[in-house]
Amino acid sequence: MCVKGLCFLTVLTGLAASGVLQVSGMRIYTSGNMEAVNGTDVRLKCTFESSAPINPSHTVVSWTFRPLKPGREESVFHYQQRPYPPIDGIFRKRILWAGDIMGRDASIIIREVKFTYNGTFFCHVKNPPDVHGAVGEIRLRVVTTASFSELLFLALAIGGGITAVVVLLIIIVSCRRCKRKRERHEGLEHGHEEAPRKERKDPTACHPSRAVHLYLSETSIEIDSSDGMISEASTKDPSSSEEEAPSSDDDGGDDSD
Repeated sequence: MCVKGLCFLTVLTGLAASGVLQVSGMRIYTSGNMEAVNGTDVRLKCTFESSAPINPSHTVVSWTFRPLKPGREESVFHYQQRPYPPIDGIFRKRILWAGDIMGRDASIIIREVKFTYNGTFFCHVKNPPDVHGAVGEIRLRVVTTASFSELLFLALAIGGGITAVVVLLIIIVSCRRCKRKRERHEGLEHGHEEAPRKERKDPTACHPSRAVHLYLSETSIEIDSSDGMISEASTKDPSSSEEEAPSSDDDGGDDSD
């Protein structure tokens, strides 16, 4: 019996070592090392996974801090159904809750970091029955100015944004030009021509047939040589041709005979 029990224990040990019988618990993920400029706000990101369903009324989040210099570990923040920021200590009125329990987020924000915040921050999460597991750690380094890598990243981000805007504007302008050219080309293919222009007429001119009344009539006075009387005036249209020849010549010819 002892031999069988020993064999069974050996098998269980081997399975546990291979990870087959590994007990699930809380798994916490943090950003590791962080750097923040003195006087700015920084977000300490902490997310978690649990093998048990998330129960917001029982899930507990707590943050603690251990300074670089030898000293005691200090409470930073506590959450259980609602946030409990510290009421005293170096983090008083400096901590804001930035997490979401149902979203498996236990992050916090530290406002206006100081050099005294140099150290390690620990993120603890409990979701009963998962109360055991690794603890998340974030080593924060507060500096006077941003490091070269952060400045380079910021410059690349700004340059990339400007480049994207310029490229977008170029694409928009090019699309508009292509659309205009295509519309013009389609218009030529379909034989679209400009509407015929109307001849502009002089408002003072009119057709000759309608301008008869504009001509002045010529009045001639005929004098009868026989009795010296003035005959009635005759009116001739200047536009009409003189069809009748003078009758005086014909009469004279008859008298001569």
